[in-house]
Parts: sequence; structure tokens; C-alpha cells
Amino acid sequence: MKSTRFYILLIMIICCAVAKAQSDRQSIRDGNSRYHAKDYPKAEVHYRKAIEKNPSNPQALYNLGCALMMQQKDSAAIVQYEKAGQLETNPLRKAKVYHNIGVICQNHQMYQEAITAYQESLRNNPKDDETRYNLALCKQRKKENQDQNKDKQNQKKDQNKDQKDNKKKEQQQQQQENQQMSKENAEQLLNAAIQEEKATQQRMKKAMQTPQKRNLEKNW
Repeated sequence: MKSTRFYILLIMIICCAVAKAQSDRQSIRDGNSRYHAKDYPKAEVHYRKAIEKNPSNPQALYNLGCALMMQQKDSAAIVQYEKAGQLETNPLRKAKVYHNIGVICQNHQMYQEAITAYQESLRNNPKDDETRYNLALCKQRKKENQDQNKDKQNQKKDQNKDQKDNKKKEQQQQQQENQQMSKENAEQLLNAAIQEEKATQQRMKKAMQTPQKRNLEKNW
């Protein structure tokens, strides 16, 4: 009796698992139907239902990522792709996962992240020429950006150097002007002193040349 009950319980567990698998597969098929009809929001709904029934289904996660990507929900799409990549065991399907991550990062000019994703894709499918081309293109774009950043940094350094040189020239010019003004003031003061001295000598000379009147005493 115990053996019979054990087999019955085992059969029930297997039947439940099969029913669950069929349930999430049906949701995936419904999602695929809406996806091919370009009704991406409804496809997303069906894929999420499949994931609720089986969170470990990499196909449902990958398809959900595709539906989100087509709606330009790129950040959310990458999250689903990364989950799918961790669960997927088939190399070709795994290569597609990381290829799509690379495409999203490339579109956002996140070239280093795209390079990493494309490299992972090629590790799983070395024969994918499209991924290889995208990888080469991202490496080129990254190098161009680095060169541009270096040029900008050099230009900024040159600008800072020019500003420092101009400021130094202005300070030197101001110092020279101050020195010139001090020299002119000293000359003016000296000239004024000389003129005053000449005027004083002329007054003294004139005073000495003028005859003085004598006071006569009265006789008593």
C-alpha cells in the first residue's frame, strides 16, 4: 500500500509539473503571436504571465526582453536579458541574448559595455559575423571618443595656459604703468620744487634791489 501511494504521489507531482510547463509555454506562444503582430505591449503581458508561472524559463525572459526593447524600454530589457543569459544553457540562444545587450549599449554610445556584451556573444557563437562587425565598430568608436577627449583636454590645457600668460602680462603691464606713474609723479614734484625755489630766489633778489626808506628823528 505504501508503495502504491508513493507512485500515485509521484505521478501527481509529474502531472502538476507538466501542466505548469504547458501553461507557461502557452503564455509564451500567445506572446509570440502578439509579438509577430507587432503588438508589443500585449506580447509583454503574455511573457510576464509565463514568467510568473515559471521564473526560470530563459525563453520567456529573453522574449520579454525583446518586447521591451521594441518599446524602447532599454534599461528594463537589459535586466531581462541578463536574467536569461544566466539561465540559458544553449550556446546559440545565449549568444543572441548578449548580442541584443550589445545592440542596446551601442545605440546609447556605451561602447565599452557593448564591447563586453559582444565578446560574450562571440564566445558562445564564434561564427556570428554580424556580432563580430559590431564589435569592431564599437572598438573604433571607443578609440575615436578617447582621441576626442584627449584633444579636448589638450585644448583646455592650452586655454588655461593662455589665460595664465595673459594674466601675467596684464600684471606686468599694470606694474609698469604704476612704475611709470610713480616716475611721472616724482618728476612733477621735482619740477614744482624747482619752480618754487626759482620763485623764492627771484623774490629775494627783488627785495634786495628795492631802496629802503630811512626814518628821520625829530629834533626837539
